[in-house]
Amino acid sequence: MRRRDREVTDLNEILHILDTCKVVHLGLVEDGKPYIVPMNFGYSLENDGKLVLYVHGALEGRKLDVIRKNPACCAQMECEGTLIEGNVACQYGYSYYSLEGFGNAYIVDDPEEKMKGLTLLMKAQTGKDFQFNERLVTIVSVVRIECDTYTAKHRPLPEKHNG
Repeated sequence: MRRRDREVTDLNEILHILDTCKVVHLGLVEDGKPYIVPMNFGYSLENDGKLVLYVHGALEGRKLDVIRKNPACCAQMECEGTLIEGNVACQYGYSYYSLEGFGNAYIVDDPEEKMKGLTLLMKAQTGKDFQFNERLVTIVSVVRIECDTYTAKHRPLPEKHNG
């Protein structure tokens, strides 16, 4: 990270990002070419500090085919974006929170973990607790994204000066 002054290391701020963002951009590599898919997600922070994201989709398709061939991935999200105005073009900027992680994506087969992933996804997206059963999880795919490393950033709005 080039701008260390913008790095977020406080767990509460990281949780704020994960709770506020609603879409993750999942970056995959298909035959040496980038492939990015925007998706809703749920998450958990494991005891070892690893960030795990869960996404879901159809039972077949390009995303799953790519993951089967190459599980390496990155995940990126941003939220609370606000334009920073300036007097000339080069003074404009953007205030934001963001998070970027690198790791591997795995297609979940275990019904219990699929239920866990879907429960986390619905909690993150709606703030509500939902229950799933084995029959419900048979009609969707669930992908677990294990971020071995991740970084978070915040570019705050500049302070206003009275003058």
